Amino acid sequence: MNKIFTAFIVGAMVLGVLVGWGVNHFLTPEQAKGVAENLTIVTDVFLRLIKMIIAPLVFSTLVAGIAHMEDAASIGRVGIKTMGWFISASIVSLLIGLFMVHLIQPGAGMGLVQDPSTIAGAVDATKLTLKEFVTHLVPKSIVEAMANNEILQIVVFSIFVGTAVSSLDDKAPAVTALVDQIASIMLKVTGYVMKTAPLAIFAALAATVATQGLSVLADYAKFVLGFYASLGVLWALLSALLILIVGKRAINLLRAVRQPALLAFATASSEAAYPRTLEELQKFGLSRRISSFVLPLGYSFNLDGSMMYCTFAVLFIAQAYGIEMSIGQQITMLLLLMVTSKGMAGVPRASLVVIAATLAYFDLPEAGLLLILGVDHLLDMGRSATNVLGNSVAAAVVAKWEGQIEEPTEDGASPKPA
Repeated sequence: MNKIFTAFIVGAMVLGVLVGWGVNHFLTPEQAKGVAENLTIVTDVFLRLIKMIIAPLVFSTLVAGIAHMEDAASIGRVGIKTMGWFISASIVSLLIGLFMVHLIQPGAGMGLVQDPSTIAGAVDATKLTLKEFVTHLVPKSIVEAMANNEILQIVVFSIFVGTAVSSLDDKAPAVTALVDQIASIMLKVTGYVMKTAPLAIFAALAATVATQGLSVLADYAKFVLGFYASLGVLWALLSALLILIVGKRAINLLRAVRQPALLAFATASSEAAYPRTLEELQKFGLSRRISSFVLPLGYSFNLDGSMMYCTFAVLFIAQAYGIEMSIGQQITMLLLLMVTSKGMAGVPRASLVVIAATLAYFDLPEAGLLLILGVDHLLDMGRSATNVLGNSVAAAVVAKWEGQIEEPTEDGASPKPA
C-alpha cells in the first residue's frame, strides 16, 4: 500500500508539471492565471484539512507522550537530549549553508544596484523581535492558540498539562486514556485526509508551473541548483549520522519518511507532512512518547532546511549587490539566525520574514528579497522536505538514546517492545 501511495504522489507531481507547462505554453497569461487560481482551490482545501487536525493532534499526542513518561526526571532528560540535538543540528545546517554559498558563489557577477523603493510592503520584518518571540511562546488563551494553529504555544501548554498529569500519583488514568483515544482518533482522521494528498500535490505544482513556467528554473539555475546541492550535503550528513547512531534499521526509517518528505516537497509546507510523519515514525517502531514529544518541538526549533536557506539567501543577496561581509559579521549573522529562526512557522514563505529581518539588521538591500521571491516556492519545496527529514532523524536519535526504538507495526498502534 505504501509503495502504491508513493507512486501516486510521484505520478501526481509529474502530471502536475506537465499540465502546468501545457497551460503556461498554450494559454495567454490571463487565462493561465485563471486556471491556476481554480487549481489552488484544491490545494487550499487540503491545507485547511491539515490545519484542522494539527492542533488536536499535537495536543493529544504530546500530552499522552509526556503523561506516559515515568517521572519529571525522564521528561527533563528527554528534553535536554532533544534540545541538545536541535542546537547541534542548527549549527551544522547554518555552517553548511555558509560554506556552500561561498563555494558556489551563486550571486557573484550579478552587479546589482540597490533601489530602496522596490521592497516596501513585500515582507513585514517588524514582526521578528526578541520581545515578540519570547512573549509569543506563552499563549494568552489555549483556545486562541489552537484557533490560529500556533504550534509553539500549543506545545508549551501541552508540556504543562502533560507534566501535571505525569506528576500525579495515580497518573490521572481517565485523562491519560482520553488523550490516548483522541490521539488514535486524530491519527485515523489523518489517514482519511492523506488519501487526498496526490490530488492536492497535482494542483499545487500545476498552478505554480502554469503561472511561472519552466523558465523560472533557467533564470535562477545557479542559485536553485546551488541550494539543492547544499541540501544534498545536509541530507547525506543527516543520513550518515542516523545510520551511525541507529544502525542498519536507519535505512528502513529513511524509506518510511519518503512519503511525508514528498508531501512536504510538493505542498512546500513541512506542517502539511506532520501528521503523516508522526504516523510513519510510529509504524517504524519509535515509541509514541518520544515521537510525540520530539516532533512538535522540532517544528518550532529544528527546521534544518529553513535555517540553511536563510544563510544561503542572505549571502546570495550580498553577493548579488557586490557587498562584502566580514568574518565577524558572518558569525554574528549565524548567531542571529540561531535565535530568530526558532519558532519559525512551518508554512510557506515563513523564512522570508527571518531573511527580511536579517537584511535590515546588517543594512543589506532589502530589495534583494525580490531576487528570491520568484523562485522561493521552488526552494521552499526542498527546505520543507529537509525539515521533515531533520525532525525524523532527531526523533529516531533521541529514541535510540532512550532505548525506545521497538518492533515496527503496520497500523501505527503502540509498538511492541523488541
